[in-house]
Amino acid sequence: MSWSSTKTIEPRGDANVASWLGWIIPGAGHLYVGAPILAAVAFFSVFGLLLLGIRLSNGMVFEFLDADLRGPIAGALTPEVGNLAGLVYYVKAYGLWPNFPRPWPEFIHLGSWLMASSGMLNAVFVVHAAAIARLPKDTAVRGFAPASHVLAGWLVPGLGHVLQGRRARGVAVFVMLVGLLVLGTILAEGANLNRERHFYYWSGQFLAGAPAMLLEAWHGHALVTGDIEYKDAGLVFGCLAGLLNILCLLDVQAFGLRRLLETSDAEPAQRIETSGVVA
Repeated sequence: MSWSSTKTIEPRGDANVASWLGWIIPGAGHLYVGAPILAAVAFFSVFGLLLLGIRLSNGMVFEFLDADLRGPIAGALTPEVGNLAGLVYYVKAYGLWPNFPRPWPEFIHLGSWLMASSGMLNAVFVVHAAAIARLPKDTAVRGFAPASHVLAGWLVPGLGHVLQGRRARGVAVFVMLVGLLVLGTILAEGANLNRERHFYYWSGQFLAGAPAMLLEAWHGHALVTGDIEYKDAGLVFGCLAGLLNILCLLDVQAFGLRRLLETSDAEPAQRIETSGVVA
């Protein structure tokens, strides 16, 4: 006699809901999926970076933006938007820009890095909350992958792939994206490394992680004494390196999530078919 049975694996929650909650308020996605300790870690680390950045920059980072480029959605085109609650707090507490120029604080560029990093870090926590939501309800949360691989891939393009065992792809990503960033910096003679000069291009370039920050620390903020012939091409190449890295991070996230679900014995929210023969 043959028989077949079905069972439904119930996930911890809805991954979309976890993602939206985590984006709006750091840690809220983890609270939703029943991980309160991780929720606290996410909230305090993300807001800690933001508040330290605000303190070092005296709340003046968005004053970098040229007057003719300012608008109500300016913050939506920056890495800080990854921490929506933090961005709203910043705008409410400091405004986007005053009506008069002020001297820059000594550590405003470091503050700018920290504020932008808070948005990127929260995006990593959102990836983690969404991954947990897809796990079966009775499965214990082990490790931080694929979010840890996404974080590594942002800090060093290609490193996330390497950590997943895809070394050839990781090396290719690193060579192409860092090479594109370096080429853009050469063409723009370092002008692409300054947020105060090219606010939106810098925001895209920041998505290339540590290589962009190291180049800025080494060669950024230099005086421009004349026209730069290939500046526009350099700006585009530098920004494109960061934007392409987002596509690479999506690949890292998808590969890691698939592996996570495979090792959790069953994919959530799917009907698992089993069959057998009874003598």
